Amino acid sequence: MSDQQAANLHGEIKACTICAEHLPLGPRPVVQFSPRSRVLIIGQAPGTKVHASGVPWDDDSGDRLRDWLGIDKSAFYDADKIALMPMGFCYPGKAKGGDAPPHKECAPQWHNSILELLPADHLTLLVGGYAQSQYLPETRKMTLTERVQRYADFAPVIPLPHPAWRVRMWMAKNPWFEGDLLPALRDQINARLRD
Repeated sequence: MSDQQAANLHGEIKACTICAEHLPLGPRPVVQFSPRSRVLIIGQAPGTKVHASGVPWDDDSGDRLRDWLGIDKSAFYDADKIALMPMGFCYPGKAKGGDAPPHKECAPQWHNSILELLPADHLTLLVGGYAQSQYLPETRKMTLTERVQRYADFAPVIPLPHPAWRVRMWMAKNPWFEGDLLPALRDQINARLRD
């Protein structure tokens, strides 16, 4: 896909109002991609801070994710390197215990169009259970921990926990994540961004 086609798609997504009636803060789709993106990060949905700024992963979770990846903001926000595609493109509102789940309209409406323009050999990171349920449906009976621990089985897809503040407790119980998975993840990120 050409840069112009990608720009047109980006414009269509930014103008999307498909689930506007369900969005407490109104539609503000947040996404980043380019035909040259070598790494795709599929997350959950923007929170209120990201909704306000319009910048994906512009919060503490984003800082933690960038630390996991071993890259700085300039690389992370370079669409020619990193595509950022949430399961829900707009802030979904609150629910008991945190944000509501991503609205189900976004992924079927936009994901395939974005995926078609990415390089065939891109690396995909599935951040959190919603992305993993969609893109690793055969693992739905596994716990998130089991999926993440078996990351090597899913290449070129890597499942990751969501980097919200609560993940620190999970990481303390699963030291293999920092000891084994993160070094392997950084190697794969560096290889993709170096090519």
